[in-house]
Amino acid sequence: QVQLVESGGGLVQPGGSLRLSCAASGSITTFYVMGWYRQAPGNKREMVASITKGGNTNYADSVKGRFTISRDNAKNTVYLQMNSLKPEDTAVYYCNSVATSGRPPWGQGTQVTVSS
Repeated sequence: QVQLVESGGGLVQPGGSLRLSCAASGSITTFYVMGWYRQAPGNKREMVASITKGGNTNYADSVKGRFTISRDNAKNTVYLQMNSLKPEDTAVYYCNSVATSGRPPWGQGTQVTVSS
């Protein structure tokens, strides 16, 4: 079973940047669409960005123009470049397959805190 490990989070000031990584223990080409999700305290988990195997991307309106998702199928890794961060971006960030069928278990996530 593929395991997912997210990293790269931290504390950053408003306007700052972070690059998140999601390393899979197996091939991510099994999953046609990979997504980055986030969950803030008291909120449901929401998808913020997705990318197909071929590199087509989609973004939530709240992050469009600020976040960039990418994937390296050879390295079995998905990235999320986050620029112009806002306090409302504070959340635990996860990656996973968008399709629920055959989806790996959720990883621990990585905490992103945007605060001055």
